[in-house]
Order: sequence, then structure tokens, then C-alpha cells
Amino acid sequence: MKIIDLTPELTVPRDGWDRPLVIPKEGGKPVALTRCTTFIDCIEDKSAISDWKSRMTLVGAAKRPTILDVVRQLDPDDPDGKKRLNALAEQAQDISGANTKREKGTHLHTLSEYVDRGEPLPAGTAAKDVLDMAAYMAATVDFEVKAVEKFVVVPELRTGGTFDRLLEYAGPGPDGEHVEGLFIGDLKTGSVAYGALKMAMQLAVYSRGESYDYTRFPVDPADRKAFAAWKKREVSAAEAAQAYTPLQGVSQKWGIIINLPAGSGECTLHWVDLEIGWAAARLALEVRATRSLKGAMLPWVSGLTDAKVA
Repeated sequence: MKIIDLTPELTVPRDGWDRPLVIPKEGGKPVALTRCTTFIDCIEDKSAISDWKSRMTLVGAAKRPTILDVVRQLDPDDPDGKKRLNALAEQAQDISGANTKREKGTHLHTLSEYVDRGEPLPAGTAAKDVLDMAAYMAATVDFEVKAVEKFVVVPELRTGGTFDRLLEYAGPGPDGEHVEGLFIGDLKTGSVAYGALKMAMQLAVYSRGESYDYTRFPVDPADRKAFAAWKKREVSAAEAAQAYTPLQGVSQKWGIIINLPAGSGECTLHWVDLEIGWAAARLALEVRATRSLKGAMLPWVSGLTDAKVA
């Protein structure tokens, strides 16, 4: 495989809620977009992940009981107490090893980019990782990587996000018939037994995005004064439009999931239906709009009104 477009060194500026800040295509000041992963979460059943986090929090607290000594001193109804308790819960989850898989996934993503560039893996790479990368290379031999980690904006949904890969492929499609062209690809390093709809939504949103070149409006978020001034900067429509480039020729029908469970030495490929994913994404837009509706509950009115008394 060969990567045509390498990842830019800079990253898109973000606000305090980690939302990407972009200049609207029609010009104006920077606006915050909902992250793609956050946008599609609204119709996902989170009960399983919520239960898992609760279990891992208990496991972490059992491994480090001193956390409970601090917990006993905090008021869960106090704003500061809530913040401390949230931080302690996250700490307990980390101690339990809940974040290990996520960190391992990030590591494998990095190694996969070496494979995509045709470069040798870093010296000292663990044997299990070498086996995983060998499986990754074998599974993706028919792909040519056109881009890696590219940020796109979907103005229709007011979302922004970064897709893993833009893959060029020619060969059998989901129904066995020949397909060819560009496909959004995503590397998953955990189980894909669940969450197929979410994956289809995510890739569907990316496939309908426009590449946004945030390097046209550079800023160092660490420089608070410069960042504050940047957020107030007005950009003309003509200048803003130059930062947007449509994704030409990218399939909006099919996306590709590359599943490489960490440490398994096995890599499998899966097609995801982006038309189903896009329909669900449009539903997510309605759900998010419905959540902002007001007037679902009104105060009780007791007694006679002035009009009835008159």
C-alpha cells in the first residue's frame, strides 16, 4: 500500500468541550461543531457501556481502597464534590485497566501507519504487535491508501470529524459483483460484534463530508491571548470557501471496516452500508433537535384566573 496524502502536523483548534472550531463556509467567526462521534451517540443504547464502566469503577476502587477514604469526605450534591467524585471515578477506572484497550488501540493505529507507508516497524516492537501488523498487511493488500486521518466537515449536520483512511479498491463488492473507487475505511482494534449501526453512521457522515483545511487559519491554542483574538476574527466568504474541498468520487453507498483485535494476530474486513448509516444519521439530527424543544412541562395553575373572576 502507498499513502498519497500524509497527515498534517497541525491539529484543528478546539474549544473547552473538545469541539472542533472551524470557519463557516459562508464566512464569519469560528464556530464550534459537534464531534461526529458525539453526534451519532444520541441513538445508541449505552446501557452496556454504562454497566461496564460501573463495574470497572468498583474494580479500581477495590485495587486502591484509599480512593474510598477521599470519597467519604465528599458531598455528592455539592458542585465541587461532584467534580472531585467524577475525577475519582475516572481514576478508579484507569486503575482497573479500563483504558488499557483504548491505549493499545491508539498504539496499533500508529503502527498501522508504518505499514501503510511501507516502512519497517520501530525497533523493539513487541512480537504480538508484529503479528498483528502482519495480519493487517495481509488483509489490506488490495487497498491503496490515499489519505490518513483527514478532518472533514458536514455543514448539513453541523458536525466535524477525522476519518481513519481513504482507500482505493477494485474487486468483489458485498454482493460479489465488481466494485471500484474510493471508500472511507476505519480501523477497529476491538470487537465489532456490536455497534454495526454506529459504525455505518460514522462512515456515512464522513463520506458526505468536505475536506476542511484548517491550516489556512492557523492559531496556537496554548497562546490564550492569540487564541481569544482568533476566535473573534471575521473571515470573508471568499477566503473561507477556499478551505473547503468536496470529497470527489468517494462512495456514499459502502464503507470498509478493518477489524484488528489487539493481540489476536487476526484481521478481517467488513462492508458497512452507508445508506442505512446516513438514514440513521438524519434521524440523529431529528433526535438532537427534539431534545432542545421546550414546553414539554408547564407549571400547575391552581385557583381561578383573573379572567374567570371578572
